[in-house]
Amino acid sequence: MNHEETGRRLFQMAENLAEYVTQLQYKYQPELTERFGERGRLLTIQDSGYSIKYLAESVYMQSPDLFNHYTSWMTELLSGYQVSREDLALNFRMIEQAINAHFGEADRALIGEYLEIGLHQIQSAQTSETFLSEERPFAETAIAYTEAILRADRREALKLILTKLEEGMAIADLYLHVFQPSQREIGRLWQTHQITVAQEHLCTAATQMIMSHLYPHLFATERSGNTMVAACVGQELHEIGLRMVADLFELNGWDTYYLGANVPTRSLIRTLVEKKAQVVAISATMTFHVHLVEELIAEIRSSEAGQYVHILVGGLPFNIDRDLWRKVGADGYGDDAQEAIRLADHWKHHRIGNELARSN
Repeated sequence: MNHEETGRRLFQMAENLAEYVTQLQYKYQPELTERFGERGRLLTIQDSGYSIKYLAESVYMQSPDLFNHYTSWMTELLSGYQVSREDLALNFRMIEQAINAHFGEADRALIGEYLEIGLHQIQSAQTSETFLSEERPFAETAIAYTEAILRADRREALKLILTKLEEGMAIADLYLHVFQPSQREIGRLWQTHQITVAQEHLCTAATQMIMSHLYPHLFATERSGNTMVAACVGQELHEIGLRMVADLFELNGWDTYYLGANVPTRSLIRTLVEKKAQVVAISATMTFHVHLVEELIAEIRSSEAGQYVHILVGGLPFNIDRDLWRKVGADGYGDDAQEAIRLADHWKHHRIGNELARSN
């Protein structure tokens, strides 16, 4: 059985299958129309499409953990919309029926293994825990900061950060122990319906604004002569994590070029060549974008830049499956900016060692 071919075909058929799944589910549960109205039917199509895409990516990457994590996340998210575990389990069974109707025996067996894992996870999924536990380093500051941006009090949040900076708190600690857990907590609060999408966006914008006030300190550090280019794949809307990574590289003396999302591959590769980058950092937050990371890496490897640039990947899917970076063909993975910098410095010292050996 070919995981890649099966996963790719499943991904390509996701939208059509989602329509089919929704028809089946509303046939089995006609009361859904009364419970959720016509909008509920449209959302079922949308959510079924997401589930199939996550399933496809999990199959493609041979990573059950990816679908497992998605199922837990989806179970908690939908519970806030009065969609029960039983409703979601039935939806997965309808996906199974759709697969059986459109795929051959070998593909059905392969996809079915991953679906069964998801079905089991629906029943065992636990409520997510806060990212701001009091045991974390600088927890008091992180909690106070998060409370301020949740109140949309950007002035108070900025004042807190600048005060901590004046008191001697390291910029790296502000990023790793305040901004990062705060953003993760904001995402969790949205997932559990404690804040709206608008509030989530406002909090992220506030953090980006406050980070910009620290830039004079980032650019004041001594340069190391090393260059890093950073980009998100596809239409990623979650860019702030990679921006934090780029900022901390800058703090450590690297010249960084943060390109954001939706960068054409040719433009990215041209930038790598023009800037003579030693490292390119590629981020994906949505699991069904992982295959785009693999495709981008293949393009870089086959280019002029591929002869010398080290490829670093990161983002939620790579935190879920710690071996995923190998599957997409990267040189390494960092679960946060600190680990990413450690890896990049290791590559730098290794490169310098090789150059010295050749010169002798």
